[in-house]
Amino acid sequence: MALTADDRFAISDLINWHGHLMDRGDFESAASLFTDDVVYDVSAFGAGVQIGLAGAREAAYARLDSQPVAHHVTNIVLEETGDGTVHALSKGLGVMADGTAGSVTYDDTVRRTPAGWRITHRIVRPRRTPLQD
Repeated sequence: MALTADDRFAISDLINWHGHLMDRGDFESAASLFTDDVVYDVSAFGAGVQIGLAGAREAAYARLDSQPVAHHVTNIVLEETGDGTVHALSKGLGVMADGTAGSVTYDDTVRRTPAGWRITHRIVRPRRTPLQD
């Protein structure tokens, strides 16, 4: 499968749309981002691995007090895989209510579905320590 420019735009929009939905608390629209059987790994934040849309929503609702007020996604890199999925790696910047900020890496597997491109697997990894020599 060769990714077209339209595919790349659609996948990038999908990843970018996540921040807009999270910032407005629209967790019920998760189906526009994820497959029904999504694996959502937020174990690095102590929330485990959630399976399915309901699990991904529950993880978001359980962490309302610690959610950023602004999610920003950048540095999206897409790589075709041999199995018809796309590996998407991106950086996330979260701005907290007190003005502090944090950084994460989103490690996604994306698949074309009848409804369009959707994330089937997401790992969210925080970046907490600077690089060392």
